[in-house]
Amino acid sequence: MKITVSVIKADVGSIGGHIKPSQKLMDSVKDFVQEKGLKKGLIIDAYVSSTGDDIAILMTHKRGKLNSDIHKLAWDAFVAGTAVAKKQGLYGAGQDLLKDAFSGNVKGMGPAVAEIELEERPNESFLFFAADKTDPGAYNLPLYLSFSDPMHNAGLLLSPGMSKGFKYIIMDVEYVDADRIIELNTPEEIYDIAALLRDNQRFVIESIHSRSTGEQASAVSTTRLHNIAGKYTGKDDPVCLVRVQGSFPATGEVLSPYGIGHFVAGFMRGSHTGPLMPVKANSTISFFDGPPVVSAQAFSMRDGILTEPADAFDQPFWNYVRSAVSQKAIDIRRQGFSGCAMLPYSELEYGGIVEKLKVLDKKFVVKK
Repeated sequence: MKITVSVIKADVGSIGGHIKPSQKLMDSVKDFVQEKGLKKGLIIDAYVSSTGDDIAILMTHKRGKLNSDIHKLAWDAFVAGTAVAKKQGLYGAGQDLLKDAFSGNVKGMGPAVAEIELEERPNESFLFFAADKTDPGAYNLPLYLSFSDPMHNAGLLLSPGMSKGFKYIIMDVEYVDADRIIELNTPEEIYDIAALLRDNQRFVIESIHSRSTGEQASAVSTTRLHNIAGKYTGKDDPVCLVRVQGSFPATGEVLSPYGIGHFVAGFMRGSHTGPLMPVKANSTISFFDGPPVVSAQAFSMRDGILTEPADAFDQPFWNYVRSAVSQKAIDIRRQGFSGCAMLPYSELEYGGIVEKLKVLDKKFVVKK
């Protein structure tokens, strides 16, 4: 049976700055999805969670990707949540809803969206990742390693189902007129893939597909908010879906790269560099509006009905990783605004320094 798994995520208000959504805000979104989605048969199942100050709506249905009714359900749920956020005086109420009215689907309207349409396996299993205080390129390295590197994915050596490799669809997210993509295959084009993915701010994995079966293995939200709004409105806070086991990497092979705590863009005001910390579901944001965080929840599914989530980063091993990432965060913050601690001029999203540099540029003189 063909099932679509859709996750749509947005920041529509947070307590005390960028810490977490209020319980009333969370409840309003959950209630809306329950009343307008589940009870009316629009969706099969749903799960609502938060990561940092963002709310994610995970849904299963039979309507395919980019379905207007599904996307409108999420949009309207976030609009309802925004009304609650405004009544409570939450910070950034509705900040990721960058358009005034819904226009078919939420791509390009602010919320992050990732979707996979799949022929459901008897034991369909997948991971749902949600990141906060970073951009879509944060998934580049983990997905590269878990699908292409036998140092993290032993299945590339041991499993016949992965012997043909994977097809990567990579998007140039700086090109704003349309979706500009390239398709590259592993293992033969692995160096070309690496050459692109090193630039997390421009080239982003949109999806990965099995070359053995043709099935989609992963989907990443590729929205960049400053490309939509033309100014800083918040970091993109991307979501990612990854199918696991069988002809796809095992759950542990997908999780393995997150032990690195690799440096990504984001942190305070979306304008710094910080290590990506794997956190428990529904974790908050704190130190320097960060560090950049990612949660991972594992699901099994039958006939589109989800199990309860298993929190993949709620295990003693990840406490050690979090401690190491905390030290990395402190180390780079000691560098303040200097060098690689702050993003380069081309990527600075906060308007103040951009305007300041424009003024200063006019004061430069060429020495004779």
